[in-house]
Amino acid sequence: MKKFLLFAVCALFFVGCFMSTTSGGLVGVDNRQLLLVSSESMNESARLSYAKTVMGAKSKGTLNVNKEMTKRVQAISAKLIKQVGVFREDALKWGWQVNVINENTLNAWCMPGGRIVVYSGIIERLKLTDGELAAIIGHEIAHALREHSREQASADQVKGIGIFAIAAATGIGNEGVSLLNQLAQYGISLPFSREHEAQADRIGTELMARAGYDPREAINVWVKMKQVSGSSVPEFMSTHPSNESRIADLQEVAKKVMPLYEKSKG
Repeated sequence: MKKFLLFAVCALFFVGCFMSTTSGGLVGVDNRQLLLVSSESMNESARLSYAKTVMGAKSKGTLNVNKEMTKRVQAISAKLIKQVGVFREDALKWGWQVNVINENTLNAWCMPGGRIVVYSGIIERLKLTDGELAAIIGHEIAHALREHSREQASADQVKGIGIFAIAAATGIGNEGVSLLNQLAQYGISLPFSREHEAQADRIGTELMARAGYDPREAINVWVKMKQVSGSSVPEFMSTHPSNESRIADLQEVAKKVMPLYEKSKG
């Protein structure tokens, strides 16, 4: 009876932690998320981490060194940020920050609370148009809107609790725990991350269409990425969808949000 009551309490606790951080928009990304970690703790960690990253780049002389590039990134970001209220109104009041770091890497990111960094390498190596750059920044903004880092941290907590419980119940040793971790990685964590990437692609493409950028340019990003990335690990072992999967999905998303782009031009 005690075990049943404990199970019932735990079940009610987890059910109470399911919610959706965003409205669906036209692309319909509004599924419920398991959020055990508080947004306050994630935002504080992001604030400290972002400050450390910016200060580190400044001390190395790599922060916003190309004024024209910085102005371009910030202008495109501003247009996208104006559209975030479609997915969550509170994000319009976030303390958005946008910086460019001069580093030859194919990367950009947006931390919780709207803290954005774009690396010069992704702009220069992919020779990004404004629309393609909007697709990348919109994708990263989408991660922050959906609080994917918070959701992933919550999933990792659940995974850890589950592995501990199975190990305690079965008495398996270190090798058994290692196998469970591997199974959880390929069966839970990686697909979970791929779903986050697909959601960010869809929301980001809608943001760029609403901001006046042709959503078909989001497809171009992954065509270019495929050209520079060459061979890659199998999709089931990757935290990101394959370039082919992304291109196919974005082709459908672009069709869906094209009316938003046409409306923005009018």
